[in-house]
Amino acid sequence: MTKLIPFAAAAIQKSLRTIVPSLALSAGITMAATASPETKPNIVLVLADDLGYGSVSCYGADTNLVRTPNIDRLATQGRRFTDATASSSVCSPSRYSILTGRYCWRTSLKFEVLGNQAPLHIETNRLTLASLLKSKGYQTAAIGKWHLGFGATRPNDLTKTLRPGPLDIGFDYFYGLPANHADPTGIYVDTETEADGLKTTKIEGLRSPVLKPFGSNYYTGKPYLGIDAPQRVDTEVMPHFTDKAVEWLGQQTTNQPFFLYFAPVAVHEPATPSAKTRGTSAAGNYGDWIHELDLSVGKILAALDANGFGSNTLVIFTSDNGGENHFGMHAWLDFEAEANLKAIAAGLKMNGPWREGKHSIYEGGLREPFIARWPGKIPAHSVSDEPISLVDTLATTAAIVGYSLPARTAGAEDSFNVLPALLGENHAAPVRPFLVEHSADGVFAVRQGDWKWIEGVCAKPNEPKARENEFHAQLYNLKADPTESHDVIGEHPQIAAQLAALLETFRKQGYSRN
Repeated sequence: MTKLIPFAAAAIQKSLRTIVPSLALSAGITMAATASPETKPNIVLVLADDLGYGSVSCYGADTNLVRTPNIDRLATQGRRFTDATASSSVCSPSRYSILTGRYCWRTSLKFEVLGNQAPLHIETNRLTLASLLKSKGYQTAAIGKWHLGFGATRPNDLTKTLRPGPLDIGFDYFYGLPANHADPTGIYVDTETEADGLKTTKIEGLRSPVLKPFGSNYYTGKPYLGIDAPQRVDTEVMPHFTDKAVEWLGQQTTNQPFFLYFAPVAVHEPATPSAKTRGTSAAGNYGDWIHELDLSVGKILAALDANGFGSNTLVIFTSDNGGENHFGMHAWLDFEAEANLKAIAAGLKMNGPWREGKHSIYEGGLREPFIARWPGKIPAHSVSDEPISLVDTLATTAAIVGYSLPARTAGAEDSFNVLPALLGENHAAPVRPFLVEHSADGVFAVRQGDWKWIEGVCAKPNEPKARENEFHAQLYNLKADPTESHDVIGEHPQIAAQLAALLETFRKQGYSRN
């Protein structure tokens, strides 16, 4: 049953009794392609929301401002990548590509994100990380932010049957929120498997002191949808999701591998740290929000160790796109301006040395923290500057569990097996010969070697003035000019033409993997 539930202990216990054991990873990492059933690792993918490259201590964040000891622990015990990129600089497209191994711009979603009441965007017959691992005997779960739609109609009705949904694309269990943190639905969605399928129960009459009054506005100023269920308490969402994941992990056994796709809402705006982390940083609410994310990661790692899974679990930590570095999309709101402005004024460089941030085609919108830990397999204390993409998660995972991918035209169309880079193996050629990047405005870029070419064509009907400098063809040498400050397209027109032709080939043939 998929249902809207109150943030209450009784409801939590009820949902936990029906959870099917299963956890796993879904973020660009891979192991031996010939892994036997006895050696298949558990997989945990932690996909942070809007976490910029420079917001983590091991990626250069000033420890006088923020501290991320638990995320740093993963880097100490595993491998940290300095050139991992998202396929898109905004949420839904990036998440689609992680789960499917396919660029989202190949679908009807050519720019921006799915709406709060969009139908399921992933076809139920498409190979996904979850269905792949489920076919190999894994239990699978998704906990946290979804933002990939529910149901088959537009707009969907969150008080009716939510089918198709996560359970139709390979997940045994889902618990989360429909779209963004502080979205206008204000509710949790809880899925349970029943003989008659996946359903939604509308909860009547369960009012609570923290229920946001219907007819009021959520944080962007737009009205709540008015769904008849107690609304989420924003400061309690992160601890709640973390507790759900920890309790679910506690139900797993060593007899069956598991895959957990854990998608925290931090550090997406609005910054709403819990009472435990509020005031703990020198970078305001935003810094505290980063601390909240790190605390969550620490609890997940502790749960793995406490249940005896740590030594045979591949943990991937990354983010869906760059950080929101222009004071928030809704900076006119006092609390949001305070969170972003105070962090930036204090000196926090959310996206490290990279240009711009979320939504942009420049590297600040696409370059991600990416850390992989797998004891005894991935070298500890190691760093890689090899280019990889989050879309590679599926093909790499397939290599880990010995799954043969379908034809390039039938699934995982853009996903490369980057296992050698994860394991630190010697290889003559790059595991990723090129990267295709895409912005929230629908602008394309292609990277090959040191070069990055930006097509500069905006897919939106109305070009946003805030990013008008992205809407023309450009060429950068990222080795000589990592901050993308010097456009050299006039000096190297032949390179721009070659990269433009490469993109056109990928568009026409419908795939890009080798």
